[in-house]
Amino acid sequence: VQLQACGGGLVQPGGALRLSCVASGRTLSLYTMAWFRQAPGKEREFVAAIRGNGGGMTHYAASVKGRLFIARDNAKNEVLLIMDSLKPEDTAVYYCNGFIISSDNPEGDEYWGQGTDVTVSS
Repeated sequence: VQLQACGGGLVQPGGALRLSCVASGRTLSLYTMAWFRQAPGKEREFVAAIRGNGGGMTHYAASVKGRLFIARDNAKNEVLLIMDSLKPEDTAVYYCNGFIISSDNPEGDEYWGQGTDVTVSS
């Protein structure tokens, strides 16, 4: 199982980006999926999460609530981070994360994507 993230880039303050993370391999079911980020010189921090069942309940870090939105497309094994009203303090490497059941690991395991860079600067 691999998580492949893409969609990062350079954007001006107030701009928008859309990050995508696709799970590939012998996946059977994606449970809770999430995004984390790590700014230069700082520890990795939680950004947003979405449940795999129960109506896709979401949870956000206070710093991003109302500006960043997590969504999922189960048919595509994809989780999105829709980013709006971006601020310079959103600059970071963004990582997707998920608990995934696969043919190789029926009990499931936690996986991380490789990260995609987001820079918010004028």
